[in-house]
Amino acid sequence: MKNNLFLDAAFSKQTERPPVWMMRQAGRFMPQYWEIKNKYSFLEMCKNPEIAADVTMLPVDLLDIDAAILFCDILVTGEAMGGDLSFTQGVGPKFANPVRTAKDIENLNVDCLDELQYVADAIKVIQQRLDSRIPLIGFAGAPFTVMSYLIEGGSSKDFKLTKLFIHNQPELAHKLLAKIAKVTADYLNLQIAAGVNAVQIFDSWALALSWNDYQEFSHRYIQEIIANLNRKDIPVISFCKGSSVFAPIMAEAKPDVISVDWNADLLNIKNALPKGIAVQGNLDPHILYADKAVIKAQIHKLFERMRGTEGFIFNLGHGIMPDIPFDNVKYAIEVVKEFRY
Repeated sequence: MKNNLFLDAAFSKQTERPPVWMMRQAGRFMPQYWEIKNKYSFLEMCKNPEIAADVTMLPVDLLDIDAAILFCDILVTGEAMGGDLSFTQGVGPKFANPVRTAKDIENLNVDCLDELQYVADAIKVIQQRLDSRIPLIGFAGAPFTVMSYLIEGGSSKDFKLTKLFIHNQPELAHKLLAKIAKVTADYLNLQIAAGVNAVQIFDSWALALSWNDYQEFSHRYIQEIIANLNRKDIPVISFCKGSSVFAPIMAEAKPDVISVDWNADLLNIKNALPKGIAVQGNLDPHILYADKAVIKAQIHKLFERMRGTEGFIFNLGHGIMPDIPFDNVKYAIEVVKEFRY
C-alpha cells in the first residue's frame, strides 16, 4: 500500500498526522455524484460494479483522501434476505414487505450470499482502479439498524414499532437479529475475500436504545459478528450514533477502532478505552457549513487535543450532509493533510 496512514492508525500505531476519510464522502454534496445519479436509480448504482466503482473513486480522485469506502448501502443485506427494497428521492428507503410476524421472520433467507455477489465484483473493480494507492473500506449495517428498517418498513423518527417489537416480543426479535447477524458476518467475510482492506459496522440508529436494550439487542450481535470475521490484517471499525454513550460496551466486542459521534470529548473516550483500540472521529459535520477559518480552527483544536495520541483517524461524527459546500469539504481535507505533529 503506497499510503499506509489509515491502516497504521487503525492498528494503533503512531502516525505523522491523522489520516482522513469522511463518512458519506462519495455522495450528494458532489456535483459529479449527481451526474451519475441522474442517469441511474440508487440501487442500479449499487448493483452495477463499474458504476459503484465510479462513485467510490470520486473522493479518491477529487478529494485525495487517505482511504476509500465502498459505494453501497447498509440495507442490501435486508434485501438479499427477501426484503422488497426501493429508494425514492426525498423519501428514502422503503421495504414494501415489512417484517412483523414469526412467519415473516421464518421466510427470511440466510443463505443469500449469491444475492450479494455484485458487491464482491465491485470491490474487485475498485481495487484494480485504486492500484494499491490507498486502502478500501468495506461495510455493513449492524443487525439492530437493519432490523429497524425491516420492521418499520423504512425510515422512522421514533422507532415505535421496533421498540414495541423488542419489548413485547423479545424472543422473535432475537430470532430476527440472529438471522441478520449471520448474514452480516458472511457478507463482511465476502467483502474481505474480495479484497477490502478494512471493514466498518454501521449501527446508525443505536441511539434509539436504552443502555440495557443496547446491550441486549445490539451489542451482543455486533460482538458475534466481529468474532466470526476473518480479520487477520483487516481492521474492524465499530460505529454507532450514540458511541459517545455506548463506547465502553462497544469495546467489549473487540473492534480495532471505535468511531465516535461529535457529542463526546474524543480524548476522554480514547483514554477510557482499553489500550490498542483506536478512535475515529469526531468533528461535528455542521462545522463544514462554516467559514473556512472556522473549519481550520476547529480541526486544529481537535488535533491539539489529540496530540501525542496513537491510534487516531480523523473523520466526522456522522456523515456529510448533502448541502454542505464541496469546496468546504475539500478545504477540510487539505487542512488535515497539511498538519504535522
